[in-house]
Amino acid sequence: MIFKAKEIAEIGDYILFKNGIKGIVEKVNENSAIVNITENKTELEFEGNRTVVAHKNYKVLIVHDVIANVIYTSFK
Repeated sequence: MIFKAKEIAEIGDYILFKNGIKGIVEKVNENSAIVNITENKTELEFEGNRTVVAHKNYKVLIVHDVIANVIYTSFK
């Protein structure tokens, strides 16, 4: 079975952005996603550990299937 990497995240997906910041998608908008930051190894600070990231500025790391409550890891 071959998995195609997703380009637009869904709620519950883990994403990577800005050179090492990881987070979980809380809401998906037309051009961006609201992300709860889980890991930040940079000097950047985010109020409330949340930020908005454009779809073109992140990579989906782990996909969470809300309906089946299953987590898939994206291998590329």
